[in-house]
Amino acid sequence: MPENDARISPMQGFLAVLSLLSRLPLPRLPPAAFAATPRMVWAFPLAGALLGSLAALGGALALALGLPAPISAGIVLALLMLLSGAMHEDGLADCFDGFWGGHSPARRLEIMKDSQIGSYGVLALILVTGLRWLALTSLIAHSLWPVILAAALSRSLLPLLMASMKQARDAGLARSVGQPSLNAAFTALAIGAALTFLLSGAATFLILPLALAVTLALRHLALRKIGGQTGDVLGAAQQMSEVTILLCLVSLG
Repeated sequence: MPENDARISPMQGFLAVLSLLSRLPLPRLPPAAFAATPRMVWAFPLAGALLGSLAALGGALALALGLPAPISAGIVLALLMLLSGAMHEDGLADCFDGFWGGHSPARRLEIMKDSQIGSYGVLALILVTGLRWLALTSLIAHSLWPVILAAALSRSLLPLLMASMKQARDAGLARSVGQPSLNAAFTALAIGAALTFLLSGAATFLILPLALAVTLALRHLALRKIGGQTGDVLGAAQQMSEVTILLCLVSLG
């Protein structure tokens, strides 16, 4: 363990991860906390649970004020986007634009880096966000815990991609974070699975494999299309796994 890492507390590690995954105002952290992020990816599901809890709180307030489920679900979605800076939605759009808009890995990466959004990205955002909204509308009328579950589990899968794929670019957010070990990635997944079991019980044995399958399918696609992972790939994975989790919960009633 690097000497600097030894001075990083678990709370500092959690805050460093939270600063990466959210736009929450946080206390100033030492540079060593960010350098230790690859070791701290166990906190990904915990950061997701916090963001999901804040969004669920907004949904609960909306429902308590008498707003119907569709509007309350829209508020939950808006809060999730605001809390994360919509970075995952941005990654989803960039991935779809690049993966299907270019004919070579270099061109796909170039398209993904472009701040403009194309037709593939627009369609991906409409479909995935629409499905999330519909699923949340169905779910939050009965309970708000699915918001927390989906936010936590979907983020617990990201370290697995980070650990098992090389960087497709020489620069960017994903490269600046670094590559965690597989042990750290499996720890994050175990925490996400434990939170899922705590909130959904036996349904975990259906939800987790499906979310993992979608994530691994995107991994395979990213390797074929650009030869590795980027921050956009991670964002797309979070969105695709989250909508899978929500739809699975709807199907389970």
